[in-house]
Amino acid sequence: MLHCLANPARFSRIAIRVLPWSAALTSLLFVAGIYFALFASPADYQQGETVRIMYVHVPSAWMAMACYSFIAVMSATSLIWKHPLADIAARSAAPLGAAFTVIVLTTGSLWGKPTWGTWWVWDARLTSVLVLFFLYLGHIALTHAFDNPQRGARAAAILALVGFVNVPIIKFSVDWWNTLHQPASLTRLDQPAIDPAMLAPLLLMGLAFMTYFITMLLIRMRADLNVARARALHLSAVE
Repeated sequence: MLHCLANPARFSRIAIRVLPWSAALTSLLFVAGIYFALFASPADYQQGETVRIMYVHVPSAWMAMACYSFIAVMSATSLIWKHPLADIAARSAAPLGAAFTVIVLTTGSLWGKPTWGTWWVWDARLTSVLVLFFLYLGHIALTHAFDNPQRGARAAAILALVGFVNVPIIKFSVDWWNTLHQPASLTRLDQPAIDPAMLAPLLLMGLAFMTYFITMLLIRMRADLNVARARALHLSAVE
């Protein structure tokens, strides 16, 4: 699969075919997810209507960690196998992951104020998510910090691999330390500790965020490849 996508022209052709379907699926999932989240799911007996922030906060948290994991995999692929599109994929995913992390932090503050009585606390999960945001910013900055793009990509890849240790810290922080966040609700061994009426829209929104990421990643990678092609044509014309 990696070898099949190593050719930029082949990747662009595949992306052109996939994009309309992924965009349409993203739209359908968002419409269904928002409808069930706002109108078909009940309010929480303790938190009331503020629980609906969960349908944006939790999927964005999933995607913030998934994006960074994707960047780490692409970074390893670039450093080990020198895949020609791995750096482009990581570079294209970083701003998306940073945006998801901003959504996590913003909705977390909006949810925390009525639930905990404060906008922010320095507990393990909140602090590690903030560190994740700075890792995204560091990756973006390193990518553009060198005149030689390959040096920037290599430095950003090393940072991504080193920073990946923060992802399991975010995931298991509620189990390792006493935090205000509740323990995992969906990955329990017996059954999810969430009502099916709330679980269905949560999963729909999670799928919508995932397909949105795939769609935007393909768009950004194609744009990056087109810029590189235009730059190469300009240099050849100048010479």
